[in-house]
Amino acid sequence: MKDFELNLKTKIYFGKNKVKGISEEIKKYGKKIMLVYGGGSIKKYGIFDEVDNELSSGEIDYIEFGGISPNPRLKEVREGIKVAKENDIDFILAVGGGSVIDASKAIACGIYAKNDVWDYFTGEKEIEKAIPLGVVLTIAATGSEMNINAVITNQKDKQKLAIHSEKVLPKFAVLDPSYTESVPKYHTAAGIADIMAHIFEQYFSPDREAVVSDRMAESLLRVCIEEGPIAYRNGSNYIARANIMWASTLALNGLLSLGKRTDWASHKLAHELSAHYDLAHGATLSIIFPAWMKYVLDENTEWKFVQFGKNVWDLSGSDKIAEKSIEKLEELFHEIGLPTRMREVGIEDDNLEEMAENIKEVYGEIGALKKLDYEDLLNIYKLAF
Repeated sequence: MKDFELNLKTKIYFGKNKVKGISEEIKKYGKKIMLVYGGGSIKKYGIFDEVDNELSSGEIDYIEFGGISPNPRLKEVREGIKVAKENDIDFILAVGGGSVIDASKAIACGIYAKNDVWDYFTGEKEIEKAIPLGVVLTIAATGSEMNINAVITNQKDKQKLAIHSEKVLPKFAVLDPSYTESVPKYHTAAGIADIMAHIFEQYFSPDREAVVSDRMAESLLRVCIEEGPIAYRNGSNYIARANIMWASTLALNGLLSLGKRTDWASHKLAHELSAHYDLAHGATLSIIFPAWMKYVLDENTEWKFVQFGKNVWDLSGSDKIAEKSIEKLEELFHEIGLPTRMREVGIEDDNLEEMAENIKEVYGEIGALKKLDYEDLLNIYKLAF
């Protein structure tokens, strides 16, 4: 088990009506607030009004910045930076899901970018500071409410890249499961796939000694398998929504990666699909992960898939448990209406080589459980087609 350091700095407010009282939390960090949100669903379902009432009762003035897209665009981030600078914003309140939070993080650090915020994502510049931000979460998926990551899409260059910096870690996050009850079935399902994918990236490690992290990961995967279909079928089931929401946060707040190497090859493969075809992130992961699993499964990695099959899916015996565990995952994705092949969502096979080449150019060899080069990446795309 590898050495590690851990400092979870995000304050969590979990439960119904927890948005009440955040004004005092905001006042600790700023006076000029920008409220960032997406396409307007928070206004349709009354979440915006609850946030507005809380800010008004706390005598907090704010400006709105709406219209953040799923797979948030670089041009939206640049516009947000411009608006924030013009209004001397010193705190951002992100009200939405992972896309809104990621865009808010990019805006928060982009305010201080000497050239362009995209330089942080390409690695040309290092993030030195950011204005603080808080979160009111409305969909369980990315875990961005309690982590240091943000992913942005550059449509012009067809790139989807990430930053990882403690400077953009939210100061607090409101997790009210009732806010997720209005999330449509497809996006609920995509969120479940996203949560499971985050766990997979940390679980499928070549390191055998991080037993605590493995057992936590397996428990969270079982929560997704048990509670996910319930939340999918009955969106107003508060208990299922609550368990999925908390699993989402725990899946990518740093706990599961402690003491081990992590993989992240599948996310890089999936990000290329999003960059080219603008698919829901969770759907790209439900397409890629079964193909990745089938490709990397060999005599050196079989032990991990057997562990996955026995501890997560309760498979018994010794006959093809590894293969059966992957089949069970595909069955779950189909049960909640997600694709497991590119052709199911209308993708042609004419960009597979380009996508594999893009990954190679940016990252070189990727993966931890099994190292993957260009030919490997292309073969996984072909398996996923």
